[in-house]
Amino acid sequence: MSDCHGRLRIVTRLVIVDDDAMVRTGLRLILGGEPDFDIVGEAEDGLRAMDVIRDLRPDVVLLDIRMPHQDGLTTTELLRARPGPPRILVLTTFDADDMVLRALRLGADGFLLKDTPPPRMIEAVRAVAKGEPVLSPSVARQVIAAATGGSGPALPRAREELSRLTERELEVAVEVAHGRSNAEIAERLYMSVATVKANITRIFAKLGTDNRVQVAMKVRDAGLL
Repeated sequence: MSDCHGRLRIVTRLVIVDDDAMVRTGLRLILGGEPDFDIVGEAEDGLRAMDVIRDLRPDVVLLDIRMPHQDGLTTTELLRARPGPPRILVLTTFDADDMVLRALRLGADGFLLKDTPPPRMIEAVRAVAKGEPVLSPSVARQVIAAATGGSGPALPRAREELSRLTERELEVAVEVAHGRSNAEIAERLYMSVATVKANITRIFAKLGTDNRVQVAMKVRDAGLL
């Protein structure tokens, strides 16, 4: 698809999975008007979603965490086990929901509250489509605190993994583990926000992680919190 200037526009294929028809309709109204989104399908539960996603091969799945028959956790785990899985953006009603933490551990790319303002939701879907994890700073602090609570003995494997990072990347990883936003990290470490983002991208690649919570747990396991 091309824009009005004849430039090629990348269109992100979306599937919406939620057991509430009104939520699905609302998401379709919010996202469907964007020229770079194509809502190719939807499903009312995780079981149906597996077939829809297999057949339609979307780029991003907006996935409710609480559904009958098969919840978002099981669906996330099964999707991540498939080759070339879609990006997964979990939808939840509660910002401190333990199920959200479990979904992130299973490899979800981020999560949004269902009452997120439309502009922020559109921005979040675009970010996830580009491989950028979505976790708002306020929620990140709660989730990371739960993930890193109760520090135990340092684990050699975690220390070995963190040894792959440069000194600057390690500093950023520790700040991430404290639940700080990119802007806060930039201010504390005297870096630009763009440099923080670049460091976090490298950290994800070197540690084989998909989101900030997984980084925080590795920092915790290495005994650096």
